[in-house]
Amino acid sequence: MDASNADTHLARLAGAIAEPARARMLCCLLDGHARTATELAAVGEVAASTASAHLARLKDQRLVESVAQGKHRYFRLAGSEVAAVLEGLLVVAGAPHSKFQTGAPSGLRAARTCYDHMAGTAGVALHDRLHAQGWLQVSAEGDDYELTAEGAVALESLGIDIEGARRSRRRFACACLDWSERRPHLGGALGAACLQLSLRRGWVRQALDGRALALTPKAQREMPELFGLD
Repeated sequence: MDASNADTHLARLAGAIAEPARARMLCCLLDGHARTATELAAVGEVAASTASAHLARLKDQRLVESVAQGKHRYFRLAGSEVAAVLEGLLVVAGAPHSKFQTGAPSGLRAARTCYDHMAGTAGVALHDRLHAQGWLQVSAEGDDYELTAEGAVALESLGIDIEGARRSRRRFACACLDWSERRPHLGGALGAACLQLSLRRGWVRQALDGRALALTPKAQREMPELFGLD
């Protein structure tokens, strides 16, 4: 986009934000959690069909993006730049935004399995910790994660077979949108390896007849920061 049409695009962008229902949807997504069109329709106080049209316009203006997870499609802000702009506008408007609340059962929300990797609050904390430590980074293509050299050494020292995970016939590491937290947890072969390590080391226990995982006192003593327990 050059300077000659930047002002026109700005006007379109402002118009997309200016409609009250769309503004409510955008402010709702500022907490970093993705939501379904049905949930955003309730937030915007509009019918489902109207919400779909609003979301299509927000997506067209690159304010939101959609993510498919199983049978569901979620919407989230299109990036940190969008969040920064909205935060700035809220400062000017003098309006706070609401905190995300989930209806997920507390036992499943804390920690559970998602296929063969860890999900819930603990899974999201693990995902965030690996990034914060500089052990995991987004690939150049932007779809998967890459393990840094430092990350490979650190995870191997904990007992994860990195090369074995790489040889697996699946994605090595990727973001998997968490249905209760509505933020990414770690999926792929590396996510599965992290769960198996946690079970072997006794940091988590798996329920015999369900998906729930329980973080143990040993996790609190040995690796509290890894699961958001610190």
